[in-house]
Amino acid sequence: MKDKYIVSPAPHVHDKTTVKNVMWNVIIALIPALIFAVYHWGLRALILTLTGAIAAVITEALIQKLRKVPVSVHDGSAFLTGMLLAYNIHVGAPIWLPIVGSVFAIGVGKQVFGGLGNNPVNPALLGRAFLLASWPTQMTAGWVAAKNSAMSGLNNLSRIATNLEELSPKAYELVTGATPLKVAQSLRDSSFVADINAQAGGLDVGGRIFGALTEMETLKSLFWGNIGGCIGEVSAFALLLGAAYLLYKNIIEWRIPLYYIGTVFVLSLAFGGIPGSGSSVMLPFFHIFAGGLMLGAFFMATDYTTTPITKKGRIIFGIGCGLLTIVIRLVGGYPEGVSYSILFMNVMTPLIDRLTMPKAFGSVKK
Repeated sequence: MKDKYIVSPAPHVHDKTTVKNVMWNVIIALIPALIFAVYHWGLRALILTLTGAIAAVITEALIQKLRKVPVSVHDGSAFLTGMLLAYNIHVGAPIWLPIVGSVFAIGVGKQVFGGLGNNPVNPALLGRAFLLASWPTQMTAGWVAAKNSAMSGLNNLSRIATNLEELSPKAYELVTGATPLKVAQSLRDSSFVADINAQAGGLDVGGRIFGALTEMETLKSLFWGNIGGCIGEVSAFALLLGAAYLLYKNIIEWRIPLYYIGTVFVLSLAFGGIPGSGSSVMLPFFHIFAGGLMLGAFFMATDYTTTPITKKGRIIFGIGCGLLTIVIRLVGGYPEGVSYSILFMNVMTPLIDRLTMPKAFGSVKK
């Protein structure tokens, strides 16, 4: 029998990587964060996560049925979108919130553009932005502190001031009822700082709170998750475990997370202080461990569809995300800037790819 040769278009190198394989590996990588969330907040964290994921799967299946295209929910992409959407919601949120968010994320953020691979921005982040714009109270109120912890992670208030509750009620309310990033944002308001200092009889309570945010005890709380926050951002350690798994499996590439986190590190060190209190060499670690930076850098900014395909483009993307995150955190109206920074850079991806695309071998300028 003669040998058969098949001529086909590029690429000519194939491996066993499939959409299904990638999506379910990312889901596996997110499980440590869910375990930590359940440990700190109980089964409600699991219920909200599964609610968002199941709502996303059902929405995708229904829309694909209506579009008369093959139902592909088995690939895990819809489940992952709903899971990430729920990870961006706090455990005190009503049960309908991840349902509405997942329906919007899948219906408007994904299927309206033709389905997986055609969406211009990350669907889960678009769903979160929709929820924040439509129901800001439910998204930003009713936070629940982690087990045996203050919301801010400042668990030993005596290092700030003895009897802080009596000395400065506003300061006490801040450090016991707000998330770490919200505390940092409030301290950049000079009138608020002047007010809490005046309540304390001229004692620099604002400066002491800011200093406590970057102390090793607080950073440990941020790293292990003994703080308040959204379901998926509670533990930097758990997210790093998942990220290490994805890097080992070659599911994600290192450039975007490295340049994203590195940019936040440099800019927070240079500009992250508060008026009158200067900065701290430990402040970058606060900005890295607090909020959704680790979740965004490793699990959202690395999305294949919505990020650049070139190496230089990924570096630009990561730096852009880091720059926008710090700008929003330090001078914006929200204490957190991860979601909006990634969404903005998603929109810029086609331009970045165009500007960084390498010249084809043998081509000449016209």
